Amino acid sequence: MDHNLLKELKKTIKGGVSSDEETLNTYSHDASLFEVKPQVVVFPKDEEDVKNLVKFVSKNKKKFPSLSLTGRSAGTDMSGGSINESIIVAFSKYFNGTPVVSGNIAITAPGVFYRDFEKETLRHNLIFPSYPASRELCAMGGIFNNNAGGEKSLQYGKTENYVRRMKVVFADGKTYTLKPLTEEELKQKMAQNDFEGEIYRKIYELITQNYELLLKAKPDVTKNSAGYFLWNVWDPDKKIFDLTKLFVGAQGTLGMFLEGDLELVPVHKHRDMLIIFLHDMSHLGQIINEVLSLKPESFESYDDNTLKLALRYFPEFAKQLGFFGSIQAGIAFLPAFFDMLTGKSLPKLILQVDFTSDDLLEVKKKVAPLKERLKPLHPQTQVALENQEKRYWLVRRESFNLLRKKIRDKHTAPFIDDFVIKPEYITEVLPLVTDILKKHPEFIFTVAGHVGNGNFHIIPLVDIKNPNVQAAIPQISNQVYEIIAKYHGSITGEHNDGLIRTPYLKQMYGEKIVKLFEETKKIFDPQNIFNPRKKVGGDLDYAMKHIRTSW
Repeated sequence: MDHNLLKELKKTIKGGVSSDEETLNTYSHDASLFEVKPQVVVFPKDEEDVKNLVKFVSKNKKKFPSLSLTGRSAGTDMSGGSINESIIVAFSKYFNGTPVVSGNIAITAPGVFYRDFEKETLRHNLIFPSYPASRELCAMGGIFNNNAGGEKSLQYGKTENYVRRMKVVFADGKTYTLKPLTEEELKQKMAQNDFEGEIYRKIYELITQNYELLLKAKPDVTKNSAGYFLWNVWDPDKKIFDLTKLFVGAQGTLGMFLEGDLELVPVHKHRDMLIIFLHDMSHLGQIINEVLSLKPESFESYDDNTLKLALRYFPEFAKQLGFFGSIQAGIAFLPAFFDMLTGKSLPKLILQVDFTSDDLLEVKKKVAPLKERLKPLHPQTQVALENQEKRYWLVRRESFNLLRKKIRDKHTAPFIDDFVIKPEYITEVLPLVTDILKKHPEFIFTVAGHVGNGNFHIIPLVDIKNPNVQAAIPQISNQVYEIIAKYHGSITGEHNDGLIRTPYLKQMYGEKIVKLFEETKKIFDPQNIFNPRKKVGGDLDYAMKHIRTSW
C-alpha cells in the first residue's frame, strides 16, 4: 500500500492496522484452495472505525482503484470468500462480546465464535439450529454472510429463516438497520431523499419488474447459498419487504455487517438415532423416502471413502478428536476397524437418522417403525442408545473437519464441495458426479452430506502442486455443474460462491439473472468497494492463478 495512504489509514482507525509479513501471510488464506495476499489487515475497534474505513476507501477509490474492504471473522470459508488483495477487515479481535439473549432472540456480533455463542444460548436451554459442521471453528459473521446451514437444516432450514434484524454499514459510510418492513414502512423508506431511500426504491423496482423471472430462477431445492436471494425480499401476499433476506448469504459484498438478531429454538430433551449401513445402493431411493416420511430432525450420510480416510489417517484423526473422543469414535466404529483389518468390504454408505422430541415415547415410536419398514430392503441397522449418538456425530463432523487440514503430502481441494439436488434424484445424480471424478486418478475423494436435503460435500484429497490436478479442477467443475443445472439444483447449498463458484453462476442461473445480480451490486456498492470478485465479477483465470501450493 502507498506509504502516505497507509499513514492516513492509521490515523483514521482507533483499532489495529497491520502490514507486517506474518500478519499478511496469515490473512492470505482461509479454508479454501486459494492464497491471496492483502496489502493491510485492519482490526476495527468499534462501529465508528468501520464507518470511517468505508469512508476512507470511498474517498480514495478514484486515485487507488484497487482499494477494497473484505470482512473476515474466523476465516473458515471454503470458497475463498474471506480473502482479497486490498484491506482485510478482521472482526474477531474486538467484535466478540458475549451475546445478549432476551426471550428467544440472541443479539450477536460478527467476531463471536459459534462455540461461545452456543454456550450462552444453552444457558437459556435454547439453540441456533442452523449451525454448520465447522461449529467449533467458525464465527457468527460467517454464519450470517454465508447463510449457514448444517445437520439440523432438514427440519429447521437455514440461517435466513432466523435473522430478525441486521445492523450494517452501507457504501455511504453510515449505519443502517435492516428488518422486515410493512408496505407502509417501505413507502416511507422509498420517500427518503438519501442513499438509503435510493437503495429501497431501486431494489423494489428491480424485484417487482422482474418478479416472475426471479421466481423461476429460484433453485428447486431446500438449500441454496448461490447468488443474491432477490426472490426472497418481497412477499406480495403478506406485503412484507425484508432486506435481511438479501444481506444474509451475500458474502459481505453489499455492506459491512456489524450486529444481528437471531431467533433461537428450544433444545429437545430426548433423541434417538438409527444408523443404516448400506453395502449396496440399490434400495437407496426407497430408504430415503421411508426415512423422510417420518420427519427426522437430521438425515446425514457419509461413504466408505470417508470412513477409510478416518481409519487410514487415524493418528491425525485421533489428535483432532482428543483422547476421549478417539475412544468414543473407536467404540462406535469397531466393526468397521475389524472389517478393514480382515479384508472385508466396508459399507458403501452410512446413513444417520436422528429423531428428537421432548417426549421420549414419540422418539421411540419413530425408530422402531422405521426399522420395520426397512426390513424388506435388508439394510444393516443399529440403534444408538440415548446419549451415545455423539460417537457417530464425532465421525460425521470431525472427518469433515479433518478435510480442512493438510494430511501428510495431500491437501483437500474444495471446489465441487457443496452441490444440492432434490433427494429423489440422488440415486441418479450421485453416480454421474462420482464417475466424473473417477476419470481423474490423481483425485482421492470422499462423499458426505445432508442426504435429507440432497446436499453433498465431495472434497477431493490431492497433491495440489500436480499440474494435472490444477488443470482438472475447471474441467470437473464445468461437467458437474452441467448436471446440477439439468436437475434444477444449486451449485452451493451452504458454502457460498466466493472465488471458486462465482464464475459458474451464469451456468446455474443464466445471463438475465446474473445481470440482475450485477445491478443489485451496483445499487448497494456503486464503487465496488465491498469484497470484489465474489457474487459478481468472478474470474476463473484469476482464481486458478491464486491456488495455494504451500502450507
